[in-house]
Amino acid sequence: MNETVLMKTGMKILIEQLGNIEAERFVSILLREPFDYTEWRKNNLCVGMTVEEISKEAMKVYNQENI
Repeated sequence: MNETVLMKTGMKILIEQLGNIEAERFVSILLREPFDYTEWRKNNLCVGMTVEEISKEAMKVYNQENI
């Protein structure tokens, strides 16, 4: 996926999930603050979960989206 397609897809998903205003707000927060997604992910996503627990959660989301 090239950068243009990735950006369009990402914005579409943000708007679908957050709405126009909150999606724009999210992007503006990312742009104005130094943000290291990798570090944030290590400290905020799946903290304390085993690989099996993460896999189960991922499968739940996958199954909900592909019904």
